[in-house]
Amino acid sequence: MRRLAGAVLAAILAVSPVLSAVGGKNAQYVGGTMEGLKEGAEGTFSTAGTRDAIFDSDAGKASIPYASVTGLEYGQKAGRRVAVAVLVTPLALFSKKRKHYLTISYKDGAGKEQAGVFELGKDIIRTTLTVLETRTGKKVEYQDDEARKAGRGN
Repeated sequence: MRRLAGAVLAAILAVSPVLSAVGGKNAQYVGGTMEGLKEGAEGTFSTAGTRDAIFDSDAGKASIPYASVTGLEYGQKAGRRVAVAVLVTPLALFSKKRKHYLTISYKDGAGKEQAGVFELGKDIIRTTLTVLETRTGKKVEYQDDEARKAGRGN
């Protein structure tokens, strides 16, 4: 019995890094043209500053001046929790795991167009989008109605 429990625990721990999404208040740099950031770097995305949005991770830090933002886009990707269902319960097959993506286009100091794609934790989506719209003067473009509902809450 202990061997079975140990094997199940080992399987869950082996799969959990693959299944983990960005935590509720964290963000992850997915990719783009931003220098100094590694793809997959996880950290915090802050819009608390009055001049810049800041992504800060152990792998690097980047700031995006609000005045240089040329576009904001928000979308989601929904997936099934298949591995969890196999390991824990078949009911998990009916649950969805959503990933929330924010793309920020901006001009760097040299006037060159840049972009960064960030996966946002579910607890910071609405606040981040609202603050970015307010401070940049740009409207967020939503990829579809589901993204609009998640981003606006209606």
